[in-house]
Amino acid sequence: MQRQKILVVDDEPDICQLIRRYAEHDGFETIGVSDGTEAVELCRKQDFDIIIMDIMMPEMDGFTACKKIREIKDIPVLMLSARGAEYDKLYGFEVGVDDYMVKPFSPKELMARVNVIIKRHSGSSGIPDKKDSILEFGGLKIDTLGHDVWLDDVKTDLTTKEYDLLLYLARHKGIVLSRDQILNAVWGYDSFGYDRTVDWQVKLLRSKLGKYRDMIQTIRGVGYKFEVSG
Repeated sequence: MQRQKILVVDDEPDICQLIRRYAEHDGFETIGVSDGTEAVELCRKQDFDIIIMDIMMPEMDGFTACKKIREIKDIPVLMLSARGAEYDKLYGFEVGVDDYMVKPFSPKELMARVNVIIKRHSGSSGIPDKKDSILEFGGLKIDTLGHDVWLDDVKTDLTTKEYDLLLYLARHKGIVLSRDQILNAVWGYDSFGYDRTVDWQVKLLRSKLGKYRDMIQTIRGVGYKFEVSG
């Protein structure tokens, strides 16, 4: 059986070696490169099950590399960086990363997240039933087979995580969902102290929903609820 492959993109040799040791212990094959340019070129030639990417690197930074890789292949990306500011995390989710961890990090937690991301990305949740393929809420339409979202018949561009979050909330219309529930359902793991991830992703999603942003209601002290007025 072919081993799953991880591409580690980091200009710190000690970090690459640490990740390699834990990943190979878990049965992964790992390839390491030191900058974003190398990562993009390697992704043109090979397929990977996940990419673990630093931000600050020579030649090409991680954000730019992530955007370029997204243009050619659908490979999940876990951003691993010493930059822990809210802006960096928000921007990471905006360019389409699947998760964001701040250095210093727990290698065991990193591998737990890697395994969950790969499992979810492989489509283990199954294919939607055709009869339930279109969800409509006024002018907001979600095509669950095509993974498309339409606002007043205009297609909007959502990242994978933004789409997953919207779909989960919409399928639980009228139900108050805690941040932990959302994180577990959309990201596939408990919070590990990162429940702010949900808030950042909701903020980005609302910004793309325009006049339909208020369908995602904040329930103070609890979480969020998808509600359609009228």
